[in-house]
Amino acid sequence: MRLKIVQAGEPVLRQTARALTREEITCDEIQRLIQDMKETMQDAPGVGLAAPQVGLPLQLAVIEDREELLKGLPPQEVEDKERRPVPFHVIINPVITFSTDDTVDFYEGCLSLAGFSAVVPRARTIRVKYLDEHGEHQSIEATGWYARILQHEIDHLQGTLYIDRMHSRTFASLENWNRFWKAKPIRAVLQDLSRV
Repeated sequence: MRLKIVQAGEPVLRQTARALTREEITCDEIQRLIQDMKETMQDAPGVGLAAPQVGLPLQLAVIEDREELLKGLPPQEVEDKERRPVPFHVIINPVITFSTDDTVDFYEGCLSLAGFSAVVPRARTIRVKYLDEHGEHQSIEATGWYARILQHEIDHLQGTLYIDRMHSRTFASLENWNRFWKAKPIRAVLQDLSRV
């Protein structure tokens, strides 16, 4: 079932979501929610979706960066973003246990801020501990775009949106991003906008 994605201004997007117990994770209700969130994310389409984005203050997010989403991108963009396909998986009660000091800037969007984008600095590499959809402990290390997706979704679980981390002068409607900024390297965008 496709779920409604709530938009910025909904109080649930600014709450710290509550952790789930292993018993809750394996119950039918949460298992159904995971499937509904997967369908909603794929239908949007998006690469991640956190439970607060569908109105539920739970420490749960689904992630998947499908090969088909990468096919429509210029090869240089895929390389610059260190973007690779990421199979579908669920992160529950995630904690970032390590992040590098080196950050990278890229435009980022959000299904809960439909129609907008901004340049957001994120750690290039992170390590995350979490529970999977079976309540089992997992740990992953991610680099590039995958690390960005994880940081974005984990932010949602803490009541943080990308607009809290963005270079505010880069915030634009997708229409204007396509008109003025899409073809420019991020460094040039930041340089141009620092002079305005």
